[in-house]
Amino acid sequence: MTPALLDIVDVSKTFRRTRTEVVQAVRSVSLTISAGETVALIGESGSGKSTLGRMALGLLKPDSGRVLVEGRSLYDLSGADLRSARVAMQPVFQDATAALNPRRTAREHLLQALAVRGAATEDQAAALLESVGLQPGSEYLNRFPHELSGGQRQRLTVARALAPQPRLIIADEPLSGADVSIRGQILNLLLDIKRERGIAYLLITHDISVARAFSDRVAIMRRGEIVEMGPARLVLTQPEHEYTRHLLAAVPALPATRSSIARPGHRCAPGLAR
Repeated sequence: MTPALLDIVDVSKTFRRTRTEVVQAVRSVSLTISAGETVALIGESGSGKSTLGRMALGLLKPDSGRVLVEGRSLYDLSGADLRSARVAMQPVFQDATAALNPRRTAREHLLQALAVRGAATEDQAAALLESVGLQPGSEYLNRFPHELSGGQRQRLTVARALAPQPRLIIADEPLSGADVSIRGQILNLLLDIKRERGIAYLLITHDISVARAFSDRVAIMRRGEIVEMGPARLVLTQPEHEYTRHLLAAVPALPATRSSIARPGHRCAPGLAR
């Protein structure tokens, strides 16, 4: 049997704020993502979502439990094996400005990411920019992050994540803070990438509408624990847990759907890359 792309097994993480105050951010959480699948991790601020995402990426070591990437224990790997596992997963963070080096151009960001797979060329970097709707790509290569709009910066972070040809993208609130038009553009872009490249996603979000439009399965997280998990359509229409019902009750009366947020086959036009 082919191992799961990402298998988080019974992980826990505790932070010590002071000598006497301890916060258990994640408690015995297990989560599996298969190749090409999108799982949305939903919860309110402080529920432990981002901590779980950082452990999945290998940026934060769990106190207990295991993180397996294609059957290999991430925290038992070293050298080339660890680099290979990390290349298979790439992050897209909430704050594109903080995620980009202000002293590097788009070219430098992308060439560094492309070099992970071998020789990197300017043409490859330009093609990546065009694949995320920054067209023509050659016109954006010399721009620094501050010379890009918020939506363009987020597109650059997506392009950088795609450069190493990952099998999984872990996107932590990638639409948070963006205005409505940019949110729609970035979500359309992520959907197009999923359809065209078969990339799997772990989407970390507090937005039920986005999760409904984007995910195959959802996991509801509360106070460091997953309280409900299953197919998105089932969990978000027939929730079993009281907390899930609470989250759904807070969604506006006219929820977003796949057809209203992301039209099948639609790609964001270059002129919309604001």
